[in-house]
Amino acid sequence: MFYAPITNVSQKRTLRPLYAQHQATPYGGFLDSAWNRVVDIYPGMVMSKLGGENFTLCTGTATMKPFGLSALFVAPTLGIDEVKPTNTNLFTVWVGGADAVFEILAPAFDTTASWTVPTDGSRKLLGVTTAAHTLKQGLLSPIGGVANVGTDAVAELVDVVGTTKIIVRLNRFA
Repeated sequence: MFYAPITNVSQKRTLRPLYAQHQATPYGGFLDSAWNRVVDIYPGMVMSKLGGENFTLCTGTATMKPFGLSALFVAPTLGIDEVKPTNTNLFTVWVGGADAVFEILAPAFDTTASWTVPTDGSRKLLGVTTAAHTLKQGLLSPIGGVANVGTDAVAELVDVVGTTKIIVRLNRFA
């Protein structure tokens, strides 16, 4: 359940499944109990799976691999935390195959990156920003476009709708 505080009732979801009925699955688990809530997590940000069924925001390091896209807000700066009110740390991550397509709204992706869809039939693979990124870690960003983006692909760019909206297809290319 989405708990919007009275001060922020107009907050939009930053992740919208477009093709997910049979193509993507919300994978249940727990937000890592060590998560200190210093960096906001928006729906659509890249998550890593730790031991067991625990998730944390992906940092793009060699040891932390992308697992899927966050389905929930844990954003204290926005006044929205969909995990804390349950007192259970229950968390959900969207996972899927190459036919799972999502619309992602800013600020859940790197808005400073160069977002162009290749016109030659090639794929633009998306990785995750690292902790050294100017915005924050865990954002989708084109691989090879910025020096501090992890090299493991979690998605492929399908379309750029505008400066605040992209469409991605989940792909796990190495």
